[in-house]
Amino acid sequence: MSSMLSAVSRARLSRPSWLSPKVFRTEVLAGLVVALALIPEAISFSILAGVDPRVGLFASFTMAVTIAFCGGRPAMISAATGAIALVVAPLVKAHGLDYLIAAVILGGAIQVVLAVLGVAKLMRFIPRSVMVGFVNALAILIFAAQVPHLLGVPWLVYPLVAVALAIMVGLPRLTRAVPAPLVAIVVLTVVTVFAGFAVPTVGDEGALPDSLPTLGLPQIPWTLHTLTLIAPYAVGIALVGLMESLMTAKLVDDITDTHSNKTRESWGQGVANMVTGFFGGMGGCAMIGQTMINVKASGARTRLSTFLAGVFLLVLVVALGDVVAVIPMVALVAVMIIVAVSTFDWHSVTPKTLKRMPYGETIVMVVTVATTLATHNLAVGVVVGVLTAMVIFARRVAHLVEVTSVLDPDGTTRIYSVHGELFFASSNDLVGQFDYANDPGHVVIDMSRAHVWDASSVAALDAITTRYATRGKTVEIVELNKPSARIHDTLAGQLGVGH
Repeated sequence: MSSMLSAVSRARLSRPSWLSPKVFRTEVLAGLVVALALIPEAISFSILAGVDPRVGLFASFTMAVTIAFCGGRPAMISAATGAIALVVAPLVKAHGLDYLIAAVILGGAIQVVLAVLGVAKLMRFIPRSVMVGFVNALAILIFAAQVPHLLGVPWLVYPLVAVALAIMVGLPRLTRAVPAPLVAIVVLTVVTVFAGFAVPTVGDEGALPDSLPTLGLPQIPWTLHTLTLIAPYAVGIALVGLMESLMTAKLVDDITDTHSNKTRESWGQGVANMVTGFFGGMGGCAMIGQTMINVKASGARTRLSTFLAGVFLLVLVVALGDVVAVIPMVALVAVMIIVAVSTFDWHSVTPKTLKRMPYGETIVMVVTVATTLATHNLAVGVVVGVLTAMVIFARRVAHLVEVTSVLDPDGTTRIYSVHGELFFASSNDLVGQFDYANDPGHVVIDMSRAHVWDASSVAALDAITTRYATRGKTVEIVELNKPSARIHDTLAGQLGVGH
């Protein structure tokens, strides 16, 4: 009897959470909202990359459906993105669509290899200040992307935006049974259609496909020259895609207070890009704005919403293209404005926070935001932010090395004690902390409270020994820990230091 009960208990624990009617409804509606928001974005990114809108739309479908099964972060949305579009645009312009597809397939394969090599573990080296800068830059970029849709448009657009914003702010206070963004989209669509308001629509963004994507290979010469041509773009697709996807996964982890498998997400992105390439798509990665719609605005938490976002997208553009075409762009713009406002970390820029925060942390955040906004590339912003954080950290740690000394009672030996971490930044100051001229003939350097990290530190110790030797004095370096002793014994006297 107890074994039967335990079996039932295990079955309940393994049962997908989306089988619950309440969760299922949330996931379905969230997937629908995301699909509607994906359509104009995918079309815009297709135009940015220089390809037909169907290439971006089909990429969004295959990326979302594949990552729903292969990805490591439930509820995260992957589709065609602006970052990838920027990477591949020069390739499309110079060589055409088939070379783009080949680059996407190769880029996906590179992502799988990087996942196997453990690239996801590098996420631990991204400081919190870079994450905050990443989030704030993302929010600004999302908002900035909506501005063109609000300029040079009929005056009716502005009251419609206000109505949509009011619905999305006010409805959640009354009920969360239906996602507020979906209600706003439906209400504005009904109003504009039946009232005959002449405002920009989804159909104005580009033609929607009327057929399903087909499986195939790119029509290119399979030669070494082709490989060298597409390889740089493939590497760009792989690195930019992984960086944005892993950063987005970490952001969703923080929002949902759950953990995700970053290694699985890495190779899942690779598989999704390869599948997308074989179906003639432009490739992609995690979409931060749509993920925020799914997770924050709609409350989705499972893979079902990601899968349905892709399925609904295909159904909407192929079977219901005429209906989708009349959705006013203003409704989708309002949704993205709400996403931008809710994504921005307002606490990070309050005077109280800025006053308490170490200046180095604030500099890293500002540099990350400024670089991202200047390049319109989140991946570049993160890299520059991390490099800035490393420089500030190195400068801070470089001044934490302390040298103290005592003279033995008989006055024949000076004993120096080194405290701290010795590496390229801190070891340069070490050489100047010894009294070469006035010390007695025998000097002992006690390293029991220090650690030697690199060749620069060994070179510094060699320089100290050499300076004493030129004055006819002997130096004894003692109490090195095992790792420090290993690197010192290997490199001492081999670095060509002369002083």
